[in-house]
This record gives sequence, structure tokens and C-alpha cells, in this order.
Amino acid sequence: QVQLVESGGGLVQAGGSLRLSCAAPGSTFSRYRLAWFRQAPGKEREFVSAIGWSGLTKYYTDSVKGRFTISRDDAKNTVYLQMNSLNAEDTAVYYCAVDTTKTNWYYGSPDQYAYWGQGTQVTVSA
Repeated sequence: QVQLVESGGGLVQAGGSLRLSCAAPGSTFSRYRLAWFRQAPGKEREFVSAIGWSGLTKYYTDSVKGRFTISRDDAKNTVYLQMNSLNAEDTAVYYCAVDTTKTNWYYGSPDQYAYWGQGTQVTVSA
């Protein structure tokens, strides 16, 4: 069982920045592949970014490339999502997710991830 605690969401003006954090206290964090998803009102949950075991492999959805950066600190059992140049389309509830398997990694599929954070609201005002 992996428990995840998210923080860092909030209200920000367009063009601003936020950094989301997702901690998994007491876990063997270095063994996990990690991701961020988001869900806007009335829409399905969508993939945002993912990071592999070593931290060298990273993936982003096209709409956030160049603006968002995913990173991990295994010593702190924490994954981060630095979000810059935010716009109204980034408004959503953001979820971190953990993949504990060693199988092929379909990083963009929610089904790949067995554990999820509680979600943190990000609201970008125009």
C-alpha cells in the first residue's frame, strides 16, 4: 500500500507559476515510476507528465511541453511538478500516481497506476 499526499495547488493568475508536490512517506520510492494526471470539470482524466525510475526518462503531454517540469527526490520520497506560464486551460484537479510494477510502461494510461493522490486544485484566472 502506498499513501500519497499532495500539496501545492491554489489560485494563480495567467502567466504565473505553481509547484505541486506529492509525497509518499515510508515508501520505497526509488522503485516506482511516477506520473501526474489532471481532470478538468466535465472532462476525462488526462495524462500530464511521467518520470521513470532513474529520473532521466521523462514524458509530457504536448500542451505542457516547455512549461512544466517533472522531477523526483527519492531521498524525500517526493515527486514534483513545476508549472510555469500557466493559462486557463491548465485549470483542473491534479493527481499524482504511482506505478509499482516492472512491466511495460504505458505511462499515459491511468490503468498503469495502482495508487493515486487525493488531488489538488489548480485554478488559473485570466
